[in-house]
Amino acid sequence: MDKLIKILKNILLCICLGTSLTACAPALLGGTVMGSVMASDRRTTGAQVEDKGIELKLTSLINENLGERAHVNVNSYNRQLLLTGEVPSAQDKQLVEKLVSRVANVKSIVNEIAVFGNTTLVQRGSDSVVTGRVKAGMLDIKDMYINAFKVVTERGVVYLMGRVTQKEATRATELARSTSGVQKVVRLVEIISEEELKSLMKPLAEPGKK
Repeated sequence: MDKLIKILKNILLCICLGTSLTACAPALLGGTVMGSVMASDRRTTGAQVEDKGIELKLTSLINENLGERAHVNVNSYNRQLLLTGEVPSAQDKQLVEKLVSRVANVKSIVNEIAVFGNTTLVQRGSDSVVTGRVKAGMLDIKDMYINAFKVVTERGVVYLMGRVTQKEATRATELARSTSGVQKVVRLVEIISEEELKSLMKPLAEPGKK
């Protein structure tokens, strides 16, 4: 198992060098090998579909209205919307918030968009590497299910999203803070009880049981 974890960590880091975690995670987390060390997504299927719809709709609206003058990342987890990136003016930042009102099913908004020039591809690549390091580090922690967290990194700031217990949130925060390249950690997690976690994990522990 230690050798498998080491291989998986290397894969995470290598893939995240050239792509965002959003793109690389499904490729890694969807395999049968990964299933032995990770829990499945803790959102309902409906919530996952809604989140993807929110991300696609808002990204399209931002591209239509701001074009290349802005760099905005859209991440939704259980209908909590996280906006990160850069826009050239406060008016553009407000415009993005107005565009959110045209997207259905958004429960809450955390607007972390900064008003200054767009980051370079090198800077964005560095953020992807940091995300990969955080996710890879989770593999070293016993009973830490990395698919329970959505990790977003913007200009060295790591945002943790997910439905997790207080214990999981604390351990993930400590890990992220000790990861090379992390400037700050922001928790946007939904805290669930240990009983809720056991209920979510039970179907995974008994895959053949109807």
